Amino acid sequence: MKLLEGKTAIITGATRGIGKGIAQVFARHGANIAFTYASSTAKAEELVKELSPLVKIKSYQSDSSDYEEAQKLIDEVLKEFGPIDIVVNNAGITKDNLLLRMSKEDWDEVLRVNLDSVFNLTKAATKPMMKQKSGSIINMSSVVGVKGNAGQGNYAASKAGIIGFSKSVALELGSRNIRCNVVAPGFIETEMTQALDDKTVQGWRDNIPLKRGGTPEDIANACLYLASDLSSYVTGHVLNVNGGMLTY
Repeated sequence: MKLLEGKTAIITGATRGIGKGIAQVFARHGANIAFTYASSTAKAEELVKELSPLVKIKSYQSDSSDYEEAQKLIDEVLKEFGPIDIVVNNAGITKDNLLLRMSKEDWDEVLRVNLDSVFNLTKAATKPMMKQKSGSIINMSSVVGVKGNAGQGNYAASKAGIIGFSKSVALELGSRNIRCNVVAPGFIETEMTQALDDKTVQGWRDNIPLKRGGTPEDIANACLYLASDLSSYVTGHVLNVNGGMLTY
């Protein structure tokens, strides 16, 4: 059973890690895919080649932290694909440091990329979704946005901001049958975590009740639920996907 047959999804930051996993799972369930990337044209072309036998897919080199680029992206996707059913705000960065060592530039950059982009693209997608009276917006937060983490004040603030923003959007747009939810991943093993030494990774795993790190597909399956009609009565919710790291 394909849960997203005939729907169109925008996924930001989809050339690697969680974003790529979401694109792959959505495509297997029949969704046409418009995805963004920052710089890796080669990886974007690889994803298009991989998924084009399944669905219509197109890449866009776009930075949603730029207000005008976010609006341009929505306009181009509407022209190419028609109605937009799903928006997944996934793109994000980290610039970790302790508060006393964190520069103003690193604070501003993380808030701009992680939080401003969610505002920009959600706002741009809202008008067409209101006209069609349907839509599912999924914003990617983090376990760090729920509980905080030393050395990640900027990242935690951006991810906590996404939660508050999403709950507000859910209240504003629910009457138009537009849902807005949050996925908060825990320790997910991606290309980024491969740079960590084995001892560090095993330490993370040992402290997780399920005794393993998550996979991009674990997060993608949570997004699939929130994107599909299976969650038609779910909005303003934070779905923690963390193997038990956090249970509230």
